[in-house]
Amino acid sequence: MITRSLAGIAVATGILALTPITVSTAAQAATGSTAGASGAQAAAPGQWGPYYASGKKAKTLGSLTAAPKDDPSQPAPYVKVTGSVVSLTRQSSTCGWALFRVSYFDSANQPHLAYRNYRSCSYGTTQKFAFDAKNVGEVELKVCAEAKASKPSVNCLYGGVWKPLYTYYQ
Repeated sequence: MITRSLAGIAVATGILALTPITVSTAAQAATGSTAGASGAQAAAPGQWGPYYASGKKAKTLGSLTAAPKDDPSQPAPYVKVTGSVVSLTRQSSTCGWALFRVSYFDSANQPHLAYRNYRSCSYGTTQKFAFDAKNVGEVELKVCAEAKASKPSVNCLYGGVWKPLYTYYQ
C-alpha cells in the first residue's frame, strides 16, 4: 500500500517537474519566432534562411526590409526582399527554385496575391534576386528543386508548406 502511494507521488512529482520546462520551452519558442517577425518590421534588414528544398537539393537565403509603421494593424507600406538561390544538384536538368508569395492590398483595401520565382540551374552557381512591394500583408517563401522549366511546377507551387518571412500584424 505504501509502495503504491510512494510510486504515485513520484510519478506526480516527475510530471510536475517536467511541466514548467515544457511551458518555458514553448514560451521561448514563441518569443523567438515573434522576435524574428517583429525584427522584419524594423527599418534595418532582417536576415532569413538558409532554407533548403527537400533532400537539400537547393538552398536560398537573404534579407527582408520592411518600412516602419505606426499602426501594427496596417500593412507595411513598403517591403524589400533580397537574396540568392543556388542549385545543389549536379544534374544540369535540375534547377533550384526560390518561390515567393506576396499578399498585398490595393487602393480599395482589397487583398491580392503576387508570385515571384527565381531559379538557378547550374550546380553551385548562385542566382541573386531582389524585389519590392507596397502595402504588404505577408511575404512567404518556398524552396524547390525540380526539372528545368520556364515556370515552377504545380507540385512545387501547391505541395508542401510556405514559410512566412513577414506578417504585417506581428
